[in-house]
Amino acid sequence: MVCMSLRYGLLGLLAEGPASGYDLSRRFQELLGSIWPAQHPQIYAELGRLAGAGLIEVDSTGPRQRKAYRITDAGLAEVRGWLRDQPVDHTMRVESLLRAVFFWLMTDDELAAHLEREREFFASTAAALRSLAEAKDRGDFGTGPQVRALRITAEAGIRMYEALASWAEWAESQ
Repeated sequence: MVCMSLRYGLLGLLAEGPASGYDLSRRFQELLGSIWPAQHPQIYAELGRLAGAGLIEVDSTGPRQRKAYRITDAGLAEVRGWLRDQPVDHTMRVESLLRAVFFWLMTDDELAAHLEREREFFASTAAALRSLAEAKDRGDFGTGPQVRALRITAEAGIRMYEALASWAEWAESQ
């Protein structure tokens, strides 16, 4: 599932326009890093598979043989079909919750410090996403369906991180 979702994430980013592997890695991290992390080697390997499948092709080659890729019609059909037809994997991997199962192994002081760090992280991440959402609401990034989709995604992130911050605060009181 990881490779498949990375595949569609890259196709979706290339639907925005041609980009190099480096640019895609940066954009992936910028847009999706907090919800779907991917490392450079994973991205470059997947680009090779996408090109081999005819879903992307080299758009241009620049200095130092840097390739920019673009999505093909088949690639666009593939990502649209995934959005429209494939069931969503609702599995959530949240390490904070995995660790919570084992909180009983920590001392009270260790647990209190850990939960405070968690609360601060979740609250600050929600605040950063809120700032991004407000910029989108002001039109700082333009308008259109892509900006609207990013705003909707930011709101989901805000709500999830705020909920996790609230959970960590609640857990501290237990």
